[in-house]
Amino acid sequence: MTKGTSSFGKRRNTVHTLHSHCGSKGYHVQKSTCGRCGRNPANRKRKHNWSAEAQRPTTPLGRMRGLRTVYRRLRHGQKTVSCCSIPLILRTSITSHAISVPV
Repeated sequence: MTKGTSSFGKRRNTVHTLHSHCGSKGYHVQKSTCGRCGRNPANRKRKHNWSAEAQRPTTPLGRMRGLRTVYRRLRHGQKTVSCCSIPLILRTSITSHAISVPV
């Protein structure tokens, strides 16, 4: 059995559709269960423990979406904040309120 062209010919019917409770496209029509929230027929919400480490509030655990790049920049010697990394709203407010520093 191949995984390529012959398998793509069978992809005509919709298996998952929009779930009225959570709004995701994870509601399985034949099983009548949602893959995202787990409701119908069960009334309790789907909850697993495999993502508990990423949801803990401490710093070096999980994905570290924002701090990963910061640590990498500091490791390779970036000492100052560049103008492009500051958002545009803050950039205009910083330049309009220029502070003169005595040398």
